[in-house]
Amino acid sequence: MKKKRSVIEIISSVRFIHILLAIILGFAVGALFLAVMGVSVGDAYGKLLDSVTTVKGISYVIVYATPYILTGLSVAFSFKTGVFNIGAEGQFVVGSMAAAVTGILLKDLPKPALIPLCFLAAMAAGALWGIIVGTLKTKWGINEVLAMIMFNWIAFYLSNYIAGLPGIKNTGTAEATQTISENARTLLSKQTIADLGLAPTANWGILVALIAMILVWFIIEKTTLGYELKAVGSNRFAAEYGGIGVNRSILTALAISGALAGLGGSLQVMGMGSRISIFSAQEGFGFGGIVVALIGCSNPFGALAAGLFYGALTYGGSKLNLVGAPTQLISVIVGTVVFFIAISVIFERLGGGIRARRNAVAREDKEKREAAKKPPLEEAKEPPAEAAGSGGAPEEEGKEGEAK
Repeated sequence: MKKKRSVIEIISSVRFIHILLAIILGFAVGALFLAVMGVSVGDAYGKLLDSVTTVKGISYVIVYATPYILTGLSVAFSFKTGVFNIGAEGQFVVGSMAAAVTGILLKDLPKPALIPLCFLAAMAAGALWGIIVGTLKTKWGINEVLAMIMFNWIAFYLSNYIAGLPGIKNTGTAEATQTISENARTLLSKQTIADLGLAPTANWGILVALIAMILVWFIIEKTTLGYELKAVGSNRFAAEYGGIGVNRSILTALAISGALAGLGGSLQVMGMGSRISIFSAQEGFGFGGIVVALIGCSNPFGALAAGLFYGALTYGGSKLNLVGAPTQLISVIVGTVVFFIAISVIFERLGGGIRARRNAVAREDKEKREAAKKPPLEEAKEPPAEAAGSGGAPEEEGKEGEAK
């Protein structure tokens, strides 16, 4: 007979419920902030929903979500292999700059050649950024989290430096690079955008993100490389004992992770930005990728859904000021969601403790039932005194003979 499970046990065993509860709690906290500020919760959330459910709104959501899907895949891939890629932000930045420089300097190339070159340049730059950090870790034992944080800032200032170089910098008053060639853009045709009523920046970059998602899933689940990377992520000492090159796996994981983040940077500049401004602060696409990976449970398909959710919040949040609500509300919601996802381990431990106690009680009951079914043992009868005496006499006689 199947026993009923408690609510905590169900929550602890189903990861999707963790995420759903975290999202609900995030919106509940957001509603609390709105109420405190005197803003109508219905109006604010209604505007958020209305802005992302029209055809134009959905196209905006996809455009906003595309780079987050790629950075989410980047972080999710590294999570699967036991490496915390907090450097996706820097990899995204160098990838976008590599794509922009390629699209500016090679502007005369035809579209079928220039677009793949921009993608390759961005992926190579992101992979290189990941490999550098991986080498620091595997060769000299430098903590990858600290190294990645430093390299995020190096990428930030390197991008600003390149954006100001002659031949790259905008010749006008804008503090930005030149606009990339039209042959490097991934935009849909103006006629298609007008006919379908899409966002002006609607592009086919989402198709690249979908292909990347499938490739990541295939590598992780269907290849020897993916098995080795997951083995290193689960227990690097056991993997090394089994003959897997741990250092090589770490470098491979960071290279692939960096390439994905760099590809996300290229899709942003080729599909939406068209040029790169001189930064005054980090854009946050890589850090948003961490949120996407957490909400998506480090699963490639989950990263797609979480990226679309994050894109919807980002675009819909920009419309909240129309009803008097602050756009920073989205940061409150996202931060709360991440917080509750992070502490979901509490439910897992509570559920594990309940299951352990329940199993212990079940084993004890089973042992009692089995003991009750056994017949009582017959008391052992003592042997007759004569038999004991007759059995012992020859032995004593033998001992006496030996003594004589």
